[in-house]
Parts: sequence; structure tokens; C-alpha cells
Amino acid sequence: MPSMGEQPLFSAKAHVFQIDPATKRNWLPASKHAVSVSFFYDANRNAYRIISVGGTKAIINSTITPNMTFTKTSHKFGQWADSRANTVYGLGFSTEQQLQQFSDQFKEVREAARLAREKSQERFELTNPALNIAAPQELSEDRHSPPPLLTVNGPCEDKLIRSRSAEVELTTEKESIKKMLSEGSVSCELHMEAELFTLQDSNAKLVSALQEAESSGQMWKKQLAEYQEETDRLREQVAELEAQSVASAGSDPELSQSVETLEDLLRTKDQEIQSLQCKKTDASDLEQEKEEAMQRLQELEQQNAVLEERVKSAETDLAASQEERQQTEGEVQQAIEVLDLKILDLNSLRQSLSKLIDK
Repeated sequence: MPSMGEQPLFSAKAHVFQIDPATKRNWLPASKHAVSVSFFYDANRNAYRIISVGGTKAIINSTITPNMTFTKTSHKFGQWADSRANTVYGLGFSTEQQLQQFSDQFKEVREAARLAREKSQERFELTNPALNIAAPQELSEDRHSPPPLLTVNGPCEDKLIRSRSAEVELTTEKESIKKMLSEGSVSCELHMEAELFTLQDSNAKLVSALQEAESSGQMWKKQLAEYQEETDRLREQVAELEAQSVASAGSDPELSQSVETLEDLLRTKDQEIQSLQCKKTDASDLEQEKEEAMQRLQELEQQNAVLEERVKSAETDLAASQEERQQTEGEVQQAIEVLDLKILDLNSLRQSLSKLIDK
């Protein structure tokens, strides 16, 4: 959570994800809906942070360093790695413009963090003059220091050091090739999972709104039918009483009073029917909204079908890339075996050179 000394710089709404710590491949949703993701500046520590709070818990608390990079992996999704928190954060935005604004803000804050670190280093050097004094002395000592033992011991020692350097370079190249192969097919799966999660969330909201509109429309229709039935029944009673009053020729005052009471009740029911008819217009509007929502749902289902086809195509491409990767791994393994043989040859050469030097 932001402290009292921190100043807000920028804020945006986004769905928050974190990388699965077990697999390091799948996204885990950190928020059930879009939440505020904000940049803050801490003047006391001269540091910048990204903070997002879901309920009472901070789901993002990332201190920005000059080495961080925000990567846009799709037109509405971006991510960055936080080595201090030992995780990767992902953000899904509703529009491409919001993603671009967040990316630009990230770059500005990262540059500000770099400048802040350089200023703090300059202040440290100014407050520690001994460090500045020691540097020229070390340089002067280096100028008058004797040449390395490489030229004294002759070409055998030179060859030994070159063999060690070649061994280190080969080992480093071997590790970089393994790392490149292990990270080859992760980004495609992450993009598709984020897009599917956003589409499922919007589908769930739309279905809920449709159910509420349908339930409200059915309630109004039922109430209107009940009032119409009661009105028809009262009309029949009034007609019967009027017939009886005509037959009795006004001789019964109680009957006339009952007829008047029923007429008043009938007028009241007519007013209620008119009111319900107005509400029926609202219900028809809801019905129209329902039809529009159903049409949007069909469009989303079509988009979902297209997306599923894309996922299947991506899975096919991934399978092909994995097969190609396995083939490449076989070739790399052969290359590694060749490199291992060369390393063994270099080791034997180094031992031979060492023996020659010892003699």
C-alpha cells in the first residue's frame, strides 16, 4: 500500500495476472475484475513503485529499477519481470490506447529511476573523496607495474591461457543455446490464455445482464395478465349488476350503490392497466435491449469460435515448433558433444602444456 510520503503519478484500470510460480508458463489471475494500477513516487527514498490493491490486499508492489522492461505481448496485454518479487506481472487492458499510455509512463518512470540512481551515486562519490583520490594512484601504479608473467614465461604460458579462455567461451555459448531453446514457445501460450480469460469475463457479465432483463420482463408480463383478468371479471360483474338494476327499475338502492362501487373499482383498475401499459412499453424496451444483447452474444460467440480456431492453429504451430525444437535440440546436442570433445582436447592440451612448463 502507498505510504503518506508517496505521490501518485499515473493510474489505469486493468486485469492483473501473475506468472504461475510452479510452471513459469501459465498466467494466474490476481484480480476478479479490472482494478486500478498506479505509479507512485517516494520522495523520502527517491524511488518509484507500481502499486495495485485488490480489496484489502496489495496484489502489485513492484519497485521500478533501470533494468526493468515493459513488453507489449499483444495489442491489449503487457508484462514485466520483477526480480525482487521473483515473479512476472501481466496486465490486460480494455483498449490498445490504455496499454500504450501505461507503456509510455513505464518508460518515463524507468528513466527517472535511472537518473535518480546516477544522482545518488554522484552524491556518494562527493561525500567519499577518498574513493576519488585512490583512483589516480592505482592508475599510476598500473603504469609502473611490471609486465604480466605471460611475456616472461614465453609462448607456452600464452597458449595455456588462450586454451582456458576458449574453454570458458565454449561453456558460455553452450549455456546460452540451452536457455534460448527453453524459452522458445512460451509467449504464444501466454497471449492466448490472457485473451481467452478477458473474453470469458465479458461473456459472463453479458449473460448475467440478459438473465436480469428476461426475469424483469416476465414479471411485468405476469402482473399485466393478472390485472387484465381481474378487470374482465369486474366488467362482467358490472354488466350483471346493470342488468339486474334495469330489471328492478331502480327499486333497490343497495343494488345501485353496489353498482357505483363496482364502477369506481373498475375505473381504478383501468388506471392501473394504463400504468402497466406504460410499464409494458419499458418492458418492450427491455425486450429490445435483450435482443440486442443476444445479438452481441452471438457476435462474441462467433469471435470466440474464431479465437478457438486461432488457438487450435497456435497449438498446431506450437506442436510443429516443438518438433522443430526437438530436431534442433538433437543438432545442438551433437554440437555440444563436439564441443565437449574439443574441451577435452583443450584440457589434455592444457595438461601437456602444464607439464612442459613444469619441466
